[in-house]
Amino acid sequence: MNGRRVQLVQLAAFHRLPAAYSTREAVEIGGLMSYSTDIVDAFRQVGVYVGQVLKGAKTTTLPVVQAEKFGLAINSRAARLLGLTVPPTMLAIADEVIE
Repeated sequence: MNGRRVQLVQLAAFHRLPAAYSTREAVEIGGLMSYSTDIVDAFRQVGVYVGQVLKGAKTTTLPVVQAEKFGLAINSRAARLLGLTVPPTMLAIADEVIE
């Protein structure tokens, strides 16, 4: 799906479908919104986990690691093109608003 994300975003816009995506990049290319993990933080967590394994920790004893940081990105131009009004409270809590 990532390889075709431009086409998917364009199809959703063409059919006037408000869509939420799992990557911020989709919002940059015209998608309405995304709510996703912070990829930099995820890589940091992977590094910590791998470091523990390399120091000799048994993988069976390590806890399952979950994402700690999430980001909400909203494309206000896409919302206008879809005829949607994004509530000011939602814009206020968004980590990024793309014009």
